[in-house]
Amino acid sequence: MRFVPTTAFFIAVSFVSIVPVGAQTPQAPSAGIDLGAIDRAANPCNDFYQYACGIWMKNNPIPGDQARWGRFDELAMRNRETLKAILEETAVEKPGRTPNQKLIGDQYASCMDEAGIEKKGLAGLQPTLDRLAKGSGKTWLAEEVARLHAASVNVLFRLGPTQDAKDSNKTIANLGQAGLTLPDRDYYLKTDAKSEELKSKYVAHVQKMFALLGHDAARAAAEARVVMAFETALAKVSADRVTLRDPQKRYNAVTLAQLGQTASGFAWDAYLKRVNVTEQTFNTASPAFLNGMSSAVATASPADVKTYLTWHVLNDAAGMLPKAFVAEDFQFSEATLQGVKELAPRWRRCVVMVDRQLGEALGQEYVTRTFGEEGKQRTLKMVGEIEASMEKDVKSLDWMSEATKTQALEKLHKVANKIGYPEKWRDYSSVKIVRGDLIGNDERVAAFAFRRQLEKIGHPPDKAEWSMTPPTVNAYYSPAANNINFPAGILQPPFFFKGGDEAANYGAIGAVVGHELTHGFDDSGRQYDGDGNLREWWTEEDAKKFKERADCIVQEYSAFKATADTNLNGKLTLGENGADNGGVRLAFMALMDAVSKLDAAGGKSMPGVADYTPQQRFFLAYGQVWCQNISEEAARLRAVTDPHSLGRYRVNGVVQNMPEFQKAFGCQVGQPMVKENGCRVW
Repeated sequence: MRFVPTTAFFIAVSFVSIVPVGAQTPQAPSAGIDLGAIDRAANPCNDFYQYACGIWMKNNPIPGDQARWGRFDELAMRNRETLKAILEETAVEKPGRTPNQKLIGDQYASCMDEAGIEKKGLAGLQPTLDRLAKGSGKTWLAEEVARLHAASVNVLFRLGPTQDAKDSNKTIANLGQAGLTLPDRDYYLKTDAKSEELKSKYVAHVQKMFALLGHDAARAAAEARVVMAFETALAKVSADRVTLRDPQKRYNAVTLAQLGQTASGFAWDAYLKRVNVTEQTFNTASPAFLNGMSSAVATASPADVKTYLTWHVLNDAAGMLPKAFVAEDFQFSEATLQGVKELAPRWRRCVVMVDRQLGEALGQEYVTRTFGEEGKQRTLKMVGEIEASMEKDVKSLDWMSEATKTQALEKLHKVANKIGYPEKWRDYSSVKIVRGDLIGNDERVAAFAFRRQLEKIGHPPDKAEWSMTPPTVNAYYSPAANNINFPAGILQPPFFFKGGDEAANYGAIGAVVGHELTHGFDDSGRQYDGDGNLREWWTEEDAKKFKERADCIVQEYSAFKATADTNLNGKLTLGENGADNGGVRLAFMALMDAVSKLDAAGGKSMPGVADYTPQQRFFLAYGQVWCQNISEEAARLRAVTDPHSLGRYRVNGVVQNMPEFQKAFGCQVGQPMVKENGCRVW
């Protein structure tokens, strides 16, 4: 498992006068919005993102070891400091450590032992390199690919379990495309000047890495050209990211017999025997990729295929090797691709690695120190309120038929909510961690994870399982399981303030809840029913009306620029943009319902804070969770690969579609944050 960058997942004009609603308490606590972040010289109706985040962006330049720095990153960094304290404590060899504490502590100590890593050199990797050098034959290649997959080196393709999209009670085998080093297939296929320059830098990087293995200059240069040519062949047969967002296109059955006929360049029988999978039918997102990959293997020389495999082994292990490899890997993977100026401290890279490898062992320690029952219950309460808002929203839609509304409400009522951490922790008792054997530990953890995944095939899915570790600053919706998941890591400021301003909590964590809930009804999620089955439950006319509304969002976000020469991809980001727009609207509805209940109970509105109304604080809190600065290189990369829009557009793209925002800040027709015929699906 290679180390990854530790970045997480944003004119002076006259100010529009604000008339606060309800009682004013200027000295009241403002927990939930950062008053010091607000650029009061900006006009919220011209550029709300600048207004909400302008001073924060000015005062928070990107740290040298980051490609992007935002509020997500601030929280992620605080979480890593907590994890560091846990790992430093558990790394001390003393009596009384629990089995999990010993696992995570010894692996962290192994990672931090730079002197030991320098002394070992390539010793940990050498058995694999020797095996690649000596092997030959079609059967050997298939078995070697199986070994590499078990070590999490994703050459050629991926094998894993997936929930059967047409029968959510079954787990089936899935074959997916893989095998590239650059972030996306388009990095290989585009021919503009910047793309050609980047490809040249990539080839030079591969050459340098082979040279560090001890290969002479001519050999290393030839090997780099081989890697580029072989990966370009894979890129040409890879499906694009927009295609892979469509669950209908991702559902394709292919039999082992068919693979033997159409993808005969690879010995599938030998591979499956080695990984102990007896399935005869597989799902794949791209049968064309499997056929093209097989042809690439068959037409390349055996020596070239081995060079390609050797490169991926080296690239995957780079962060666990001596300093020269780490430095060269950083120079391309982070500095060139993302604009990062300096390597992150060793401890931070090691924290990230342990979290990725042994996430629930580390996460169990994390939640005992950070996550309280009160936060869980308050989040569940807000989830219930926002689900109630969505029910009202669905019932009030004037473009949807009653037949589809009935199905939508049935799905909504079946959504399960998972908060904080798993109900049942993962058992790592079979994993062997040897202090001082970083690469060996990585291989054993990877083999444990690979086998654990493959053993799911043929069994009912475990819908209680989590796909994120507890310290993660993120959340997700699973269409196959129809559940929303909020790790403990995100249930902290600036998303959730215990005892803080409720209006701000609705705008921050409430918008996250609404976002994930809306994913169940976005362009992809809407194709699944309440049981997680891929089926058409929309009337033809309603589906057409949905697409018309979604196309508005596609066109809107496609016009936004990530860099001077790169626009966002509105089709790639449609699901996330739709979830942002729907989620904020649902959270705002929940806020207004809460205000109404306060009015009914005591005759007083939710109080103002620092001259901002509850409605204004809601939008400020939402805007401020996306405050960020990002390098040009990282912005360009994310525009191509990330289904999420950049922070500025996650804010301005939403509020310009919302009359509720325009009313809250007194915006007028003709101002940039008032879009004529604003987009709305939910």
